[in-house]
Amino acid sequence: MPKSKRASQLTLLGHSDARLPASPAEARLETFPNPAPQRDYRIHFETDDFTSVCPVTGQPDFARIDIDYVPDHLCVESKSLKFYLASYRNERAFNEAVTNRILDDFVKACAPREAIVTAQFSARGGIALTVRAEYPDKNPKERGSPDRRTKAAD
Repeated sequence: MPKSKRASQLTLLGHSDARLPASPAEARLETFPNPAPQRDYRIHFETDDFTSVCPVTGQPDFARIDIDYVPDHLCVESKSLKFYLASYRNERAFNEAVTNRILDDFVKACAPREAIVTAQFSARGGIALTVRAEYPDKNPKERGSPDRRTKAAD
């Protein structure tokens, strides 16, 4: 079966000499055409191998990352996702920011019908943290409401 034009543009898959990007800004999520765009189906990625760095203490934050999405016209190639997630290993950011950036970059790369990124960060100081970010946003109108901002500030 001949390679599609889009598949031949994948730069990581099948290349053992590929190097990990130094940061998420340098990383690139690669895509290929959805083989069944007429159907809604869910794709699930998971890794227990995620690390980022606390911006205050400089200590590593370890997490399990789960990404569930319903592709539209494009699917994300898994090796590029692996390299993208590995690029966070020296990234200083709060867990909430990391999770939301992963979702934003994922949506920008493949424009899915739906996507959920769940990051389960290991306990530090006896408290574990799970962040879940969803696309499309379930309550976009509530986000900017003055009542909601006031409650959060109190």
